[in-house]
Amino acid sequence: MGKNDFLTPKAIANRIKAKGLQKLRWYCQMCQKQCRDENGFKCHCMSESHQRQMQVFGQNPNRIIDGYSEEFESTFLEHMKRSHRFSRIAATVVYNEYIADRHHVHMNSTQWATLTEFVKHLGRTGQCKVEETPKGWFMTYIDRDSETLLKERLKNKRLKSDMHEEERQEEEIMKQIERAAKLLKPEAGDGALVSSEASSVDLEQAGKLTFSLGSSSKPVVDDYKKSSKSMFGEDTEDNLKKVKKGANIGKVGGSSVLDDLMKEQEKVKERSNRKDYWLCEGIVVKVMSKALAEKGYLKQKGVVKKVIDKYVGEVEMIDNKHVLRIDQAELETVIPQIGGLVRIVNGAYRGSNARLISVDTDHFCAKVQIEKGIYDGRVLQAVEYEDICKIY
Repeated sequence: MGKNDFLTPKAIANRIKAKGLQKLRWYCQMCQKQCRDENGFKCHCMSESHQRQMQVFGQNPNRIIDGYSEEFESTFLEHMKRSHRFSRIAATVVYNEYIADRHHVHMNSTQWATLTEFVKHLGRTGQCKVEETPKGWFMTYIDRDSETLLKERLKNKRLKSDMHEEERQEEEIMKQIERAAKLLKPEAGDGALVSSEASSVDLEQAGKLTFSLGSSSKPVVDDYKKSSKSMFGEDTEDNLKKVKKGANIGKVGGSSVLDDLMKEQEKVKERSNRKDYWLCEGIVVKVMSKALAEKGYLKQKGVVKKVIDKYVGEVEMIDNKHVLRIDQAELETVIPQIGGLVRIVNGAYRGSNARLISVDTDHFCAKVQIEKGIYDGRVLQAVEYEDICKIY
């Protein structure tokens, strides 16, 4: 067997080397040929085929370099979108994954001499969010896909319409309550006949009024007239005794119709606003992922800067400003000090801001008072820790 035959150790070693990646400075992009050492690259540059390619390159060098640069940028971003679409990662890691393909467009044929220049170019053009850290450059892919943007717009539009519909229903119910309260007030002439106890008669005893959204007020007026006739008719003393008796029963028996209506409305809001996702922008959360314990993020606090697909949050750590993408299952709400502002992230009053009044550590709940909006001043009792979170 000859010295350089096919099955000799040297020939096998050469084939193994040829399969792997070689040094970038010994690669000729025009000829798409990789040389193993400086002598081989020098011999290739003196070859006739290379000289012909250099003549083609000399005719329009800027166009060829721009073409390679555009191809390198598009393939690099495609790899970034496919492999690290929702994560913040080191630029060197992405580059090493990209060059694992032997047939990729090499950087020495583009307009960027170093990876740092290329990363800065991606940041300037708004294709990636880049930041320099003591550990190097880190990148976050900015998803500008038309389908994703369309879904985001539809989701925001749906949320706004739901909020408007909910506010409209609340205003309608408040109007119904005010209208019923006005109808139940005794007239000035008849007020002398009714004592203070009779003025607190339960709505159900006075007229058995029932009202709902969309119902007219005419039946309410008719019922009130009938009840007033029986209440202030000829036999006034007997009717007053009945009214007082009904009032006492209402006091002992439980809540009035208005209270029942409000409770029923609370249950409806609770069912409609109780979701299995609770992340929202601007709240402070605590990282509880054991997988991030080695990197020092366990039980560290951060601010939710962006919510992705309802369940994933882009969290900026408060201590070191690192940005992580973490599922809500690995996050926990943060309770501020007494008097601090909180966001109600789940339940009937989801999305409202409130002030923390007190904390019940035995039952893991808190007492809060809503600030601003149509529920301004309303106090909520026994709100679970998971339903409120500190505002940054």
